[in-house]
Formats: sequence, C-alpha cells, structure tokens
Amino acid sequence: MEYERRTALITGSAKGLGKMTALAFAESGCNIILNYVHSELEAHALKDELQMKGARCTCIQADVSRPEDVKRLVHVMQAECMMPDIVVNNAGPFIRERREFVDYTEDEILYIVNGNLTGVMLLDHLLLPHMREKGWGRIIHYGFGHAAEARAWPHRAVYAAAKVGLVSFTKTLAVEEAPHGITVNMVCPGDIRGADKERTIAEVAHREDAESPRGRPGSGEDIARVIQFLCEEKSDFITGNMIDVSGGLDPIRAVIEKKSVQSRRDLH
Repeated sequence: MEYERRTALITGSAKGLGKMTALAFAESGCNIILNYVHSELEAHALKDELQMKGARCTCIQADVSRPEDVKRLVHVMQAECMMPDIVVNNAGPFIRERREFVDYTEDEILYIVNGNLTGVMLLDHLLLPHMREKGWGRIIHYGFGHAAEARAWPHRAVYAAAKVGLVSFTKTLAVEEAPHGITVNMVCPGDIRGADKERTIAEVAHREDAESPRGRPGSGEDIARVIQFLCEEKSDFITGNMIDVSGGLDPIRAVIEKKSVQSRRDLH
C-alpha cells in the first residue's frame, strides 16, 4: 500500500528488526524517525539509505528505559515538526543468559521493566494527544510467543512479567483509543537471532532450523511485513490483538521440556 506521508517512529531502529521495519515503511511512503541508544554510526547510515528512498528522516538518541530520555525524544520530535502517526515500540532490553529471578540485580530488574513496560507506557502517553487530535494513529507493542497466556517462563521472570503487563496495557489502550481512530496491537516475534534480523524471507527460506516447526529460521522481513499490515489504513478494525510471528515455536515449552528431560535423567 501507499501511505499518505505518514510519519513513523521506530524505537531501537538503527539495527535488527527495527531497521527492517524502518525500511519497509520508507518503501511504502512514510517519513521515518529513527531512534538509537549507542548505535549512532548505524543510525546515520540508515538515515542516508532511507533518504535515498525519498523519505524525510531524522535520528534521535534516547534510551526508552529512562523517563527523561523519553520526554527528550518527544521534545525533539516536536521541535523538528515530526510527530509520529505510527509508533513501533521495538526497543526492549533482554538478557539472553538464563538466570533465576533471585540472581538478578536490582538495577537489572528496573532496567528490564522500564525498558519493556514503563518506558513504552510513558512514550504512548506523550504521543496519544497528537494522535487523538488527528483522529488517526497506529501503536505497535512487542511481546513474546504466548505472552497473552501469562504462563510461567523459568529464567525469564523479569522480562516475562514486563511483557505480560504490556499485554493487558495493549488490550486496555486498544479499547480506550478505538473511538479516536487509533489501533493498538502487539507483535510477538519468534527467536530470530543475529544477522537474520536484517535478512529477507528469501534469504532464509532454504535454511533449516530444527527448533522451528516451520522448519526455517525467522527473518526481519517476517516481522516487518506484519507490522506494516497492522498499520495500513484499512486495518482499522484490527486492534487489541497479540499476534505470534514465530513459525509455530513455543519458546516457553522448549525450556520446560528440556528441564523435564534433564530431571528424568537425574533420577536414573
């Protein structure tokens, strides 16, 4: 589809899934607000690439886990007259090392919760008045597979709690903002790793992934195309949904099954 020069903010968009989403929106006619924390060189390189596609683009450094940075991000967007109609809350800290809750530090707990829940809520809160004034908006949150079920996720207690809280917030905000032409949905990516986050479906289609029921790894394009669909003009009837884009992988079950197998071995 062709956008009527909507403006899209993608947090954490210098690299990875955020970068692929920014490219997809630019190709559809959106202006782009890139956000980064440390990846300044990558952000400005992507800005140049997006401008070559005809998009107006700006880069803003801000850490969404810090309330003062969230406020500064919005202030800079206002100053540059680039308030977003579309907000993709792509940024969200994650500790890949498996660790029981008792082994987290206080700073790690606050960082993960603020980056994945509180910062998202504050950013949405500051941008909603602009969307309401225009009578149109699209908000995308990120979750994980089966987040809506609020199941236990061993060794991911803090991250899971933040995202499950975001599920309830997504559903509530969707109901409150529907009369204002604003949709709110959650996309739940599968376990897409490393360079695959910036690859297309064609680039991963012939590779095997034993963990994925689909049989191939996921790609950044898998996620970007779903987000793009949810933000289309005609997708206004789709709101308050949690959409798994995982190739059928259940990340929690995989962990539980591995622990169960190991427990049985320990008994013999």
